[in-house]
Amino acid sequence: QVQLVESGGGLVQPGGSLRLSCAVSGTTFSFYEMAWYRQAPGNRREWVALITRGGAPTYDDSVKGRFTISRDNAKNTVYLQMNSLKPEDTAVYYCNKFPSLWSWGQGTQVTVSS
Repeated sequence: QVQLVESGGGLVQPGGSLRLSCAVSGTTFSFYEMAWYRQAPGNRREWVALITRGGAPTYDDSVKGRFTISRDNAKNTVYLQMNSLKPEDTAVYYCNKFPSLWSWGQGTQVTVSS
């Protein structure tokens, strides 16, 4: 069965940076498009960034120019480099394949606050 383990979250001041990682096991990672999603309190989960099998990225407008998604197929891992963080980026961040989903991992909390 597929397991998703997100890490790298934390508390950061506005304007700061974080790098999230998501380790995927139990499947052939390189076969799938992967995405990062986030869920803020009281909101539904939303997609923020996508990366194709070949490494081409797509971003939601809310993070374009600030976030960078990447993948390492040898390590079965997808990353999200987050720069110029804003308070509205505060959420639990999850990875999953795109568009259909595996079961969700536990996510990693990102809190942007002074």
